[in-house]
Amino acid sequence: MKLYNFFRSGTSHRLRIALNLKGIDYDYVAVDLRTEEHLGAAFKAINPQQLVPALVDGDLTLIQSSAIIEWLEERFPSPPLLPSKLEDRARVRAMAAIVGCDIHPINNRRVLEYLRKQLGCDEAAVKIWCRTWVSAGFEAMEDMLAADSGRGEFCFGNAPSLADVYLVPQVESARRFEIDLSPFPHIVAVDRACARLDAFVRAVPSAQLDA
Repeated sequence: MKLYNFFRSGTSHRLRIALNLKGIDYDYVAVDLRTEEHLGAAFKAINPQQLVPALVDGDLTLIQSSAIIEWLEERFPSPPLLPSKLEDRARVRAMAAIVGCDIHPINNRRVLEYLRKQLGCDEAAVKIWCRTWVSAGFEAMEDMLAADSGRGEFCFGNAPSLADVYLVPQVESARRFEIDLSPFPHIVAVDRACARLDAFVRAVPSAQLDA
C-alpha cells in the first residue's frame, strides 16, 4: 500500500495510527501542504478532492480518512477497532465523531488558511477560533469518559479503539495551538496511555520523513 499524507495533517496522523494498530506495512509518500503540492495536477489525479490522506492498494485508491479506516476495519478485522456489542460500537463511533465531525473539519488547514487570507484574521484570532471549538468538543468527550466507570486506560475498554485513533491526533493539534488541557484530565490520561504503544509512537508527526 502507498499512503499519500502530510506529517502534520490530523487525518493523516489518525490513518497512520490505524494502519500501525492493524500491523499493515505501507510506503510513506509525502505530500507537502506547505508548498501547495496537493493542489497540483499530479496529486489531483490521485485524489480529485486534493486533500490528504489517500491510500492506494494496487488498482484501488481510497480517500477520506473515515472511509479508509472503516475499510481497514472490514478488510482486516483483527485486531478490532470497534467493540463487539452494537451499543458499544455506537458509543465508540460517537466519540470518534466528536473529533471527526465537530472539531477537526472546522479547524483543519484549509479553514484556518481561509481565516488568515480571506478574512484577515491574525494568529491570535486563529488560536481563539481553534480553542473555542476544540474545547467545546473536548468538554463533551471528557464527560463521556468520566461517566464510563468501567473503562480501562483507553477511550473504551482495555485496548485502543476507533475513538483513540481519532482523539490522539486532535490532542497533538490542541497542544500545537497552545490549548490548555488541564480541564480534560481523562483525555490527557488516555493520550498518555496511547503514547506508551508503538503504533502511536511511530505515527507521531515529528517521527515522519517530511517533518
